[in-house]
Amino acid sequence: MEENKNTFMSINEYILGFPPEIQEILNMMRKVIKESAPDANEKISYQMPTFALHGNLVHFTAFKNHIGFYPSPSGIDAFKHELSEFKGAKGSVQFPIGKPLPYELISKIVKFRVAENLKKAEEKLKKKK
Repeated sequence: MEENKNTFMSINEYILGFPPEIQEILNMMRKVIKESAPDANEKISYQMPTFALHGNLVHFTAFKNHIGFYPSPSGIDAFKHELSEFKGAKGSVQFPIGKPLPYELISKIVKFRVAENLKKAEEKLKKKK
């Protein structure tokens, strides 16, 4: 049985695979993440757009009815009150398509994840010395 799976090489390629209205949301999501984590690198991981800085920071993806945002369990837990109106799981949240995305909250979560990854990288470096 052959699987019909796309293999994306870049975030641009990923975004271009969606209708224009979804591309607009994904491009805005990407912009907010870039502005919140200017030193992070873009890549595709798990076939999703990913930003990494001393490890993965966040992933995002589009589904039929929602935009999935994956800031790790710590990112969800730190903002569980603000995210309570959205469906989610241990390390993810679903933002319904058709409703405005909470870009300010997304930015806060990304900044939290940057600080978290920088602290972990610093501690790792101290242990090596």
